[in-house]
Amino acid sequence: MTLPEHARDFARSPGLPRVIALAAVIGLCGVPAAWLLLNLIQGFTNLFFYQTLSFAPRSPAHHTLGVAVIALPVIGGLIVGAMARFGSDKIRGHGIPEAIEAILFGKSRMSPRVAVLKPLSSGIVIGSGGPFGAEGPIIMTGGAIGSLIAQHFHLSAAERKTLLVAGATAGMTAVFGTPVAAVLLAVELLLFEWRPRSLLPVIVACAVAGFARPLLLDAGPLFPMATPAVAPIAVLSCLIAGVCAGLLSAGMSRALYAIEDAFHKLPVHWMWWPAIGGLAVGIGGYFEPRALGVGYDVIADLLAGHFTLHAALALLLVKALIWAIALGSCTSGGVLAPLLMIGAGLGTLLAPVLPGGDITLWALVCMAATLAGVLGAPLTAIVFALGLTHDVNALLPLLLTCGVSYGVTIWIMPRSIMTEKIARRGRHIHREYGVDPLERLHVGELMTREPEALDANLPIDDAAQKAFGPAQRHRAYPVVDASRAVLGMVDRQALTQAKVRGLRTLGELYGVNPPLVALPSETARIVSARLAAHHLERLPVVSDAVSRRLVGIISRSDLVKPAEHWRAEEEVRERMLHIGRRRR
Repeated sequence: MTLPEHARDFARSPGLPRVIALAAVIGLCGVPAAWLLLNLIQGFTNLFFYQTLSFAPRSPAHHTLGVAVIALPVIGGLIVGAMARFGSDKIRGHGIPEAIEAILFGKSRMSPRVAVLKPLSSGIVIGSGGPFGAEGPIIMTGGAIGSLIAQHFHLSAAERKTLLVAGATAGMTAVFGTPVAAVLLAVELLLFEWRPRSLLPVIVACAVAGFARPLLLDAGPLFPMATPAVAPIAVLSCLIAGVCAGLLSAGMSRALYAIEDAFHKLPVHWMWWPAIGGLAVGIGGYFEPRALGVGYDVIADLLAGHFTLHAALALLLVKALIWAIALGSCTSGGVLAPLLMIGAGLGTLLAPVLPGGDITLWALVCMAATLAGVLGAPLTAIVFALGLTHDVNALLPLLLTCGVSYGVTIWIMPRSIMTEKIARRGRHIHREYGVDPLERLHVGELMTREPEALDANLPIDDAAQKAFGPAQRHRAYPVVDASRAVLGMVDRQALTQAKVRGLRTLGELYGVNPPLVALPSETARIVSARLAAHHLERLPVVSDAVSRRLVGIISRSDLVKPAEHWRAEEEVRERMLHIGRRRR
């Protein structure tokens, strides 16, 4: 049996080549955008902590300001609060929830202000000591670049979404050098689908950004390391580490939004919140300077096992506390780098009691597992850790630990840190997705064949008596000409109006415009959308768009049929194999 041409594994999108070409351009733009953001962070760090105009990489932990360091995050918060109030409030937050909201509820439209103000505000916040990373801001900035480029072309909202996500993930690739993890982030957090029309442009954008990255930024992994091979007993350690990372993830998420709720109760305008959060950052940074700023050097030391247990515990507590307070104040900054540091600190603390691996392994796997739990994106976390370190020996522990952490958080948390903010605005996001039965089935498989039709030459009165008299079987009928070409559908109301207008035959009801029809090769999803858009109950199915020869009828009741198969798979439980004693 030969299947028809439309029965394909994946749908073909005619506009895909153009979207891929635009994605390549956007991927190239992601590298200078990341370079600019990182230099803004370095420039403001030098300006705030060392009072010099320089873009040289320097850690804020080495400052000599003493107690005066407490004022720096406050100043940064005041500036960014004013930028958000008088510039654009879209720069508030860590970027990923805002990108998701633009995708799902804003037709993937972002403003030029966001593209300019988001990296500038993030540079000021992080440069003044904010305990954040560059990934959230670059995701928002890259997404804004992709959206702005897309808005200059005649594209659908779905195509704009693809290019927005392409820009966001290209920026992440440029910052971290992890193109595969960026693609998985798109799949698990941003695209809300798995289709070639969206996946291919994102892959191209990330690949282009990865190839172009060495032109402006350092090549190679951010934290190169090689852990020794693990012993079989490590499976138990991975389970323990995963549970601990999951509980830590859930605890941080709950703490963050409890703090944000507290800020909402303050009797001051939200413009002042970042400065109040900055005060907590400054105090924490005074006692633990290494908790300030992005802290990539601190993460590298944790992964290398250079921290004592006491130092790791102090860093973990201070970093987690000031991160939650600062982010709860709705300032501008990313979450990935702080989560990496907090997770690596957890691994350092657990390493002495976890057999089967050394301190570097547990710092790495707990770092990734914390990320998996907080984001609700285990595949991204696993591949992200591999991309950051190129440590293939850690793949198996990463897989199990991240999986356990993910399982713990989805069991005890209704939403992730990425979607909770959106949910608080009254918008629910369902992150599970599978193959839609309406996408899998075509009209030709569901339609009613050989339907009853009315001849176009039939008088109006005869049609009313024949179709809508005592023997009426359907609510509407297709009207066809001598060659069985469909002219349209007719119901009782249309016949009543035809009598009022003085029409004589059914054919006079229809003009030259082609009727709404369905094709056997169209998916049930496409036709269901057409029915909904035009408020119809049924459509005639024609052999092709040219001849319009009637071959069937598709109705809303036909489109419900796939749900029965879904119900049987999901809800009907039965024992298929029976093993018992043989009776004699």
